[in-house]
Amino acid sequence: MATFSHATPERCAQLGRALTAACLTWSDNGQQGAPQFLTYTATDSHGRTWRINPATSYQISPSAPGQIWQASCPTLMTTTPVLSAGQVAEHIRDAA
Repeated sequence: MATFSHATPERCAQLGRALTAACLTWSDNGQQGAPQFLTYTATDSHGRTWRINPATSYQISPSAPGQIWQASCPTLMTTTPVLSAGQVAEHIRDAA
């Protein structure tokens, strides 16, 4: 069974700060207490919606433990690799 224990309150706060710093409109579904159900939604400058979820413990590299977020955009039919909070925000901000 996959675990999501790496999506701590501090890491959730880091993601929120990174999304705000990237000037993205975002929200979360309030499930920080149950990370397996946690979803963030961000809107890029083109009006596209991105879903950001914590990766499972199987997806996280031991050499990069801070890279726990994965974003997907149905409009672009793309999913990012597992990235850090700052990297995921930059990716969404810079999406063409």
